[in-house]
Amino acid sequence: MPRDTLGRTGALLRHNTLLMLREPGPLLSRMILPLAFLVLLHPLYERAQSGSRGVTQAVIATLVTFSLMAMSIAGSSILTERIWHTWERVRSTAALPAEQLVGKGVPVVAALLLQQCAVLAFGAGVLGLQVAALPLLALVLLAWTMTVTAMGAALGLLVRSMGAMSACYDIGSMILSSLGGALVPLAAMPLWIRHIAPASPGYWAVSALESALHGNAGRTWVASAVLVGFGAGACMLAALRARGSWGRSAGL
Repeated sequence: MPRDTLGRTGALLRHNTLLMLREPGPLLSRMILPLAFLVLLHPLYERAQSGSRGVTQAVIATLVTFSLMAMSIAGSSILTERIWHTWERVRSTAALPAEQLVGKGVPVVAALLLQQCAVLAFGAGVLGLQVAALPLLALVLLAWTMTVTAMGAALGLLVRSMGAMSACYDIGSMILSSLGGALVPLAAMPLWIRHIAPASPGYWAVSALESALHGNAGRTWVASAVLVGFGAGACMLAALRARGSWGRSAGL
């Protein structure tokens, strides 16, 4: 990698990490709320599915739903700069669109991984969640985190206001997680939902997590590959938007 690319990307990484740490409220809420959700609702899942299956469903429901809601971390970091008109200044520098997106994305990836590790650690340490294959679980977390980050970046470049952003990630996260069988098992859902569920990245996240927790390597790799495909599509959309001239600025 050329030295200029490393220098520009490193500067953007430091800048965006500093911005995130200076406003820790959204990050802290995405860390605390999943744990509160898990503490309050895991008894319901355990009674509904009995024993370890209930714990697994509770942890997966929490992880998928709140990681989708954490798209706001990636999206808001981009949209805020568009509102402040500093995004156009970054675009006018020598930094390439890919470097800009990496500079924005890496701190978000770290935050999302921390969130998911906290949920899993609480599930394993407090609720007795059983993990059959830790390397497979790490693979899933990386694939899912990259997908959510890419989706958040694309959202931050597509919408034009904070209100639209809030509506998209609030409504979208609940639809995608519910449609994927995170909050309610697909076996309990209507038949037509089961047919369209694979169109949701949440479905593949649930499948990958369940497979990794039970040690099913084949299914884990397939589901993770599909997640990478969703993420690649979102990355292409974000890169096209960052390179193009569609609505560079945004409003409050």
